[in-house]
Amino acid sequence: MDTISESSTKKASAVRKGVIIAVVLAVLTLIEFVVGLVLPNPWILLTLALLKALIVIQFFMHVSRVFAGEGGH
Repeated sequence: MDTISESSTKKASAVRKGVIIAVVLAVLTLIEFVVGLVLPNPWILLTLALLKALIVIQFFMHVSRVFAGEGGH
């Protein structure tokens, strides 16, 4: 029964991480919107967009696993 518990814990942890990342991305999008309205500086907007892109690449595309050294694909 330990494997079921471990599997359940891993799934819950993955869901929790996904929700946190989704909230972070939503907050960054809101910040982008406000910056675009108040101070339409393209460099700030580009920086925020790149930050969001890096978050998506890191957490949803699992690029960190490619460089983890745990073996090849």
